Parts: sequence; C-alpha cells; structure tokens
Amino acid sequence: MTSIDATQWRDLDPGARMLMGPGPSDVPARVLQAMSSPTVGHLDPYFLSVMEETQTLLRQMFQTENRLTIPVSGTGSAGMEACFVNLVEPGDTVLVAVNGVFGTRMCDIVNRLGAHLVRVDAPWGRAIDAADVEQAARSHDVKLVAVVHAETSTGVLQPLDELAAIARDAGALFLVDTVTSLGGVEVAVDRWGVDAVYSGTQKCLSCPPGLAPVSLGDRALAALDARRSPVVSWYLDMSMVREYWGAERKYHHTAPVNMIYALREALRLVAEEGLRARFARHLLNHRALVAGVEAMGLAMLVPESERLVTLNTIRIPEGAADVATRRALLSRYGIEIGGGLGSLAGAVWRVGIMGASSTERHVLTFLAALETVLREQGVAIAGNGLEAADAVYAAARVD
Repeated sequence: MTSIDATQWRDLDPGARMLMGPGPSDVPARVLQAMSSPTVGHLDPYFLSVMEETQTLLRQMFQTENRLTIPVSGTGSAGMEACFVNLVEPGDTVLVAVNGVFGTRMCDIVNRLGAHLVRVDAPWGRAIDAADVEQAARSHDVKLVAVVHAETSTGVLQPLDELAAIARDAGALFLVDTVTSLGGVEVAVDRWGVDAVYSGTQKCLSCPPGLAPVSLGDRALAALDARRSPVVSWYLDMSMVREYWGAERKYHHTAPVNMIYALREALRLVAEEGLRARFARHLLNHRALVAGVEAMGLAMLVPESERLVTLNTIRIPEGAADVATRRALLSRYGIEIGGGLGSLAGAVWRVGIMGASSTERHVLTFLAALETVLREQGVAIAGNGLEAADAVYAAARVD
C-alpha cells in the first residue's frame, strides 16, 4: 500500500453555515464545548452520573415518568428501528398511518419483521384522517398503531389525541415518531397516552446527529417482556440495553460518551429556556417565515391548521430552478435548505427553523437571500417579504 503524506490533508473547515434544512440544525457553542470534554470510560462513576442527569432531562423533554427513557446509540432511524424490533414479532398485526416518507419507512420495517401490515394512507401534505385509522383498527386485531407526529418530508403536524384513544380502544400499543417535533413543539407522552416514542438529537434539540432519544412506557415494557421470540436485533434489544441504563449498570455496549455529554448540554439549554418559551419561539419564527413567503407571492404546501412550525414546505414557484436555487443559497449565503422527497421532489423546498436555527436572524436572512436569488432567475416577486416578517416580530414585541 502506498504511504500517505499527511501534510496534504487540510484542517477541517466547512465554513460558516446557517443550517435551515430538514436537519441537522445549528449547534450552540456550549454543546460543542461539552462534546470536547475529556472522554472517560462508559462505566466510570462520573459518566454514570451524567447518564442519570441525561435521563432526568429527557423525561422532562418527553413530559413522561417512564423509567426506560434513554438515548439509543444511533441516529433517529436507530430509534425507529429500536421501537419496532422490540415491540413487533412475526405474525403481529401493525397499523401504520402514512402521509410521507417516514411513514413508508415504518412500513418497510414492519414487513422486514414478518408482521402483517395494515396501511392507512393520506395525501402527502395533509394530516391523517382519524376516522380512517379507527375503521382500520376495528377491522383487524391490531397489536400496535404507529404514526409520525411531525412528517419531515411534508411539513405536516399530526394531531395525536384521537389516534391515541383509537389505539387504546383497540387494545393496541401507540408508537409515535417525534424526530422533528421534540424540542420544537409539545410532545406530552404521558398525557397523550403514548406507549413508545423516539426522536433524534440533530433537529429541534440542536445537538449533533448520533443519538436517538427513546421512551417506552409500562405497556410497551410489558409487551417486550411477554415476547414469544428474541428481539431480532442484539444491539437494539431493550431487554438488555435497559440493564445498562438501569440500576444494574450491566455492560451491553460502549456508549458514545462524548455524544451523551453533548446531549446533556443541549437538554440543559432547553431546561434553561423552558418548554413553553421554547415552543412560543418556534411558533413566532414560523409565523414570520410564512408571512414573508406569502408576501413574496409564494405558497405553502400544507394547510395552515396542519402545518408543522419547525419544518416548512414552500411550493417552488413557476420559473424557479429547484437545485440551482438551493445551490445559490448555500454557495453565496451559506444557507442550507432541503429539497422535496419522493413525490414532492422538485415541487417544494423544505425550510427548517429548528432549535438554535429558529431565530429572527435566520428567518430574515433567508427571506432576503431567497428573494435575491429568485429575482435573478426572473421569478415575479409580489411584495416585500422582509417587511411582512418584520411586522410579525414587531407585533410580538409589543405584546
């Protein structure tokens, strides 16, 4: 093998970015600093205390008393898979509500587990109709009902109260994806009756990607304990992982120590701000963004009553070039936004205002940059987006 001259490799320097895509979001300096703290062993007494603190903060974030509330070692997709592989066995019937890419991923996992899939679909860009879920649940002996709370591919926020009641009435577990909602909008696990929930660290929590917060309630743990067959994933088997995070501290795998440092600090920032204030901040910045977008003559994909405030889908206007616009925003202004997925590819832009990226500065800078790029492409701009957004902020300051 040819030897490598290490001097040819430059120091890492991606340059300044405003991360306003579907994730990750900007990471605060305090979180990065915590991540650079000295590494200790994953069974070191100091780290065990950090684990305890992280669990306490996560319970506050999920608004739950669930004993098994932990960060799974892996990204949000690992959290999704962890919930399904622990709660679903071959032959079980699982109802999945699908209105975007991440609902379809749930379906894929259910099929891979050899379970019977009952799929309830809604148009992409719209919430699931609870009546459709109720009808399907009554027609099958369902063990688990799964839904995406905040569909990252479409910008839809799914109401959960009715679906939770439907699952309970059917005697089924209720599983929820909160990857793009946790930390930006309310996630009330105990009050809503959610049995299993997962998220990711890189979105509204503004922590680097690499951990998946997961919480399993008593009904979910009872289903895990009553399994007829072993969990198919050794790494994600919560019957073993919980012994490491519980009082036993029984070794299972080497935890990502420094990532958990980072998550603890990100959750401290949430606690300092307060949940109510944090949710209000995300809502205000969403309202300003939408006001600016609509003043420019652009349209949102999702009806107002079903919009997710942390991830906004903007219809690409006639005459605008999808990829060229996103490239210009990144190369000239350092602003990252996302394109559409699946059937929405080339039809929408996905603009995230999550966590540390949910600020007045982000919103106003994005609107100004987008207007400049669109004008250069010859796209007609109806009005002043900056003025419309600033009016929203001005009204909030008066209130």
